Amino acid sequence: MEHRGGSRRKGDGVPKENSPFINNTDNDKGNSYDGTNMALFEEEMDSNPMVSSLLNKLANYTNLTQGAQEHEEADDDEGPKKKTIKSPQMGTFMGVYLPCLQNILGVILFLRLTWIVGTAGILESLAIVGLCCSCTMLTAISMSAIATNGVVPAGGSYYMISRSLGPEFGGAVGLCFYLGTTFAGSMYILGTIEILLTYIVPKAAIFVAERKEDEVDALLNNMRVYGTCCLALMAVVVFVGVKYVNKLALVFLACVILSILAIYAGVIKTIFEPPDFPVCMLGNRTLQNHNFDKCLKTDIIDNLTVTTQLWKLFCDGTGLNATCNKYFDDNNVTMVQGIPGLTSGVISENMWSKYGPLGMLVENKLTSNGRHDPSQDIYLPYVVNDITTFFTLLVGIYFPSVTGIMAGSNRSGDLRDAQKSIPIGTILAIATTSFIYVTCVVLFGACIEGVLLRDKFGDSVKGNLVIGTLSWPSPWVIVIGSFFSCCGAGLQSLTGAPRLLQAIARDGIVPFLQVFGHGKANGEPTWALLLTAGICEIGILIASLDAVAPILSMFFLMCYLFVNLACAVQTLLRTPNWRPRFKYYHWALSFLGMSLCLALMFISSWYYAIIAMAIAGCIYKYIEYRGAEKEWGDGIRGLSLNAARYALIRLEEAPPHTKNWRPQLLVLLNLDSDQGVKHPRLLSFTTQLKAGKGLTIVGNVIEGTYLTKEAEAKKAEQNIKSSMSAERTKGFCHVVVSSNLRDGFSHLIQSAGLGGMKHNSVLMAWPGTWKQSNDPQSWRNFIETIRETTAAHQALLVAKNVDSFPTNQDRLGEGTIDVWWVVHDGGMLMLLPFLLRQHKVWRKCKMRIFTVAQMDDNSIQMKKDLQMFLYHLRLDAEVEVVEMHDNDISAFTYEKTLMMEQRSQMLKQMQLSRTEREREAQLIHDRNTASHATINDKADTGPERVHMTWTKDKLFTERNRNRECNTNVAVRDLFNMKPEWESLNQSNVRRMHTAIKLNEVVVNKSQGAHLVLLNMPGPPRNRGGDENYMEFLEVLLEGLNRALLVRGGGREVITIYS
Repeated sequence: MEHRGGSRRKGDGVPKENSPFINNTDNDKGNSYDGTNMALFEEEMDSNPMVSSLLNKLANYTNLTQGAQEHEEADDDEGPKKKTIKSPQMGTFMGVYLPCLQNILGVILFLRLTWIVGTAGILESLAIVGLCCSCTMLTAISMSAIATNGVVPAGGSYYMISRSLGPEFGGAVGLCFYLGTTFAGSMYILGTIEILLTYIVPKAAIFVAERKEDEVDALLNNMRVYGTCCLALMAVVVFVGVKYVNKLALVFLACVILSILAIYAGVIKTIFEPPDFPVCMLGNRTLQNHNFDKCLKTDIIDNLTVTTQLWKLFCDGTGLNATCNKYFDDNNVTMVQGIPGLTSGVISENMWSKYGPLGMLVENKLTSNGRHDPSQDIYLPYVVNDITTFFTLLVGIYFPSVTGIMAGSNRSGDLRDAQKSIPIGTILAIATTSFIYVTCVVLFGACIEGVLLRDKFGDSVKGNLVIGTLSWPSPWVIVIGSFFSCCGAGLQSLTGAPRLLQAIARDGIVPFLQVFGHGKANGEPTWALLLTAGICEIGILIASLDAVAPILSMFFLMCYLFVNLACAVQTLLRTPNWRPRFKYYHWALSFLGMSLCLALMFISSWYYAIIAMAIAGCIYKYIEYRGAEKEWGDGIRGLSLNAARYALIRLEEAPPHTKNWRPQLLVLLNLDSDQGVKHPRLLSFTTQLKAGKGLTIVGNVIEGTYLTKEAEAKKAEQNIKSSMSAERTKGFCHVVVSSNLRDGFSHLIQSAGLGGMKHNSVLMAWPGTWKQSNDPQSWRNFIETIRETTAAHQALLVAKNVDSFPTNQDRLGEGTIDVWWVVHDGGMLMLLPFLLRQHKVWRKCKMRIFTVAQMDDNSIQMKKDLQMFLYHLRLDAEVEVVEMHDNDISAFTYEKTLMMEQRSQMLKQMQLSRTEREREAQLIHDRNTASHATINDKADTGPERVHMTWTKDKLFTERNRNRECNTNVAVRDLFNMKPEWESLNQSNVRRMHTAIKLNEVVVNKSQGAHLVLLNMPGPPRNRGGDENYMEFLEVLLEGLNRALLVRGGGREVITIYS
């Protein structure tokens, strides 16, 4: 916000959320609020605009169609010629009702509905129509709810689903809808060619069958050639000018409506005067009426009996004594009226289904003379089934005739009031078309003879379109009308599909599709059109309308299924933003619609259904894995939140059973001065330990106050998240700003996690520089963290030399993970190597368990017991029992303890200057090194005190020898004691002795191990000895490359029970 002084105050650094309807232009930023009325809010004007300016922007908002932005930019270059863009002006009737009507009524109605009625019978046909129309009506109700829940920009159904169900579902469904629309283009083109070659110009066929058995192949090859040419022509038309396609849309729609009116007119006419379309029958078999004029075997001309053209088709000569087909000899030729009329009572015969296999002869109810095998006669000029028919196949073929309900929502950008028009227009269009289909099924069954209904290509009526024979005034009305209707629908599919693909590509959710987002200067999607034509060609090469129809049924059903799912999810979740203006919806209706879509998919074709689901699943997983991060406030995210809340409440009810226990980690990370992660290998180790299972919280503490350190905290969080991503650590990041590190770590240990999803283990790196650090607070924080985890009953893992741990790309060869099990603290030591070995980094490592036996223990029995324990735990590990004797305390131990105490004393004298303190520390270090070297020389000549394998005799001799030694210890120590040793704290001497002896044994046995796990001794109760405790741990871990100190959380974490 600008002030009179010209200075501009910034907001609080909070990035402003992109609003879907407020376009912040540079001009807006210059608005100055000179008045004093709003001075209280003046600092927030940048981030929170005044309500008046918000309303002003809303009033000026225009919902432009897809690609309009590019048109605007193209027009900018024209300077003064720039056209003004009109606001959308289409109403419900022109904008939604008519486009839906045109898209729904089409090729299947004209080319296949009569055949479906004849094959399935009126009752089953009504069931098919009822199923499919119910499915689209329920989907339309769901779609209306989504479409009226806020502004729907251009992009229609894809936009609605993606914004309701998220980018993954949106991308999957959008591409399904795209493939459906593309295959619909193939189907319309095949329909166009079928009408052209079968009914308009049959002589144009390139491939002509010599024999009847080759007719099907010839027809398919003709479809492929002509279909490809037609596709190329349509693609060129779409490329050159979409505006012509849109202008012709009304012409194509007029063709459809005129054709339907012609059918109804024809039906009414049959009551008074049925049209004359005789069907020639031989016995009860229907004959193809192509190659003969008269339905007679013989004819009398000039008092002479002569054979007809029909005779020549069944006999080997023209004479009356020629040898003829046996069925031809046994049965008479009769003529039945193809269209007996509405009042003829033929409806009762057409009520039931007449399914049959490929090649089945189309027969009527009349009985034929003699016994004959129909399979011998299928290559004679009879009308036969060209495919095997059954109920589910007809569902798949019929379903495309009810698709097209999205036509209105796809034009949402052109509507004056999309929220009002889409529901009314779509539901009215579905009601109208459903009425048309139901009446057509009944009227076809009531007017047309059954054999003619089952004659798919009208062979029995001289190759006329069956539905055309019923129409008035002429069959050509329907033939021409359906031809243009199919042409128009094909063009519109080729226009709509590339735009849909362009919308998906521009959303950026499927990276490899981004090239299809580009187009011509005016926004026309050129590359998308090429891909669409390529996919369309696949459908044309299939060549059979009956084979392509179920494919696009699958894709449309998948799309409708997700529309219903989106509505059901949003309704059940009661999302605050779910406030549709359309009120006549219910989650149960959406759920019923979804179930119906799924059922229809498997009814139509179970294998196509599985393929379509696999395609959608692959797209979903691909977008999830590679897609751009998009947050669209979708319902699936709301569903996840609800599910998470429910699960968390359930988890809180009881602590997890030992069988379900796994380390839920809080990883305490250190950052450098640039907020970069100091030890990324700690995250690698976390990944290897967790393998993506359970909870991981990566925490860090920044010293200061939140108001001053907010930016640093955000940067730290970003850096940690990018490190987690690089190391493939799945979990959450938690950065806390606290007045001091000690309190920050304490807060994290206490409060990280939520409800039952809290951590039970803490992982941190060993403070390697604690001796060099001038600030004792660093190691004090470390010890306090140990105390706090113990108090919180949480396990603690401390990684020593963490930077030498393997990365996720490393593969450790043959080696061991050594566990030193000194004290039992819940079985963490056993569980961790098992979990690590699940990861490919550690998979080849073997597990070894060492345990320490005291003087009075029977080590042989201990080994047996431990092996049995591991057997019951189902863990594979080598077992060794190591004996440690109560031998005398060495001079090295005394020296080491003395140096430790002197160092502690020295650090306590705070008046020492920093340089003096460093010099003293260095002096102690030098003495330490020198004495260590001397002791090592002595140690080489000393007796071996540690034995690994035992026999009974050896055991007793060793015990006696040790007892003799122990009696002399006190006497010997008196003579060897140096005067300064006498003042040492004996407790510290004993602890140092344990650390040194245990370290000797561990280094001796496990120096070559890939990882060593040890019990971590607890810190002293008296805080005065904290620095000594650090020294003990340092001595214990000396000489080990990779070590993990483990401290249990006070509960059993591993069990022998199933």
